[in-house]
Amino acid sequence: MDARLEVYEDKMKKTFDHLSTEYAAIRAGRANPHVLDKLRVDYYGTPTPIQQVGNVTVPDARVIQIAPWEKSLLKAIEKAIQTSDIGINPTNDGNVIRLVFPELTEERRKDLVKDIRKKGEEGKVAIRNIRRDGNDSFKKLAKEEVSEDEIKQLETQLQKLTDGYIKDIDALIESKSKEIMTV
Repeated sequence: MDARLEVYEDKMKKTFDHLSTEYAAIRAGRANPHVLDKLRVDYYGTPTPIQQVGNVTVPDARVIQIAPWEKSLLKAIEKAIQTSDIGINPTNDGNVIRLVFPELTEERRKDLVKDIRKKGEEGKVAIRNIRRDGNDSFKKLAKEEVSEDEIKQLETQLQKLTDGYIKDIDALIESKSKEIMTV
């Protein structure tokens, strides 16, 4: 692949990976430890991911259990979860924190699917913006004595990359929507 294209492919891949990460954090009625990925706990003055201050397990389909390595962290973890946008109240029994995920209602599932589609559209727009930036930079190459055929070839390859990533995003939207709507 042309080195001038690699920059744009890398940006597209990062956009796709970011969307995948966001989708992993959307809960589908089942307990998924990835909903905790963005949460940070104040650990001796340092914001630290929950997974690094305790053991995160999924003992059953709708429960996440967090067992901190230091009991003093229970309150901090509980507070981090309560102030987050997860929408679940933690229960603290003095040893572990449990997050019980309620069964999603049909209406809530549809709202989540709308949110998934919206994030997917934003991802596609970002991919298309990267393509536009690439095409703009290729047009500037014409001033540097690069043949029009070569520029057309670069634009065609960039379009193929764009189409591939848009297709991947569509597949991701479809699979996550299906996962959410499955009861």
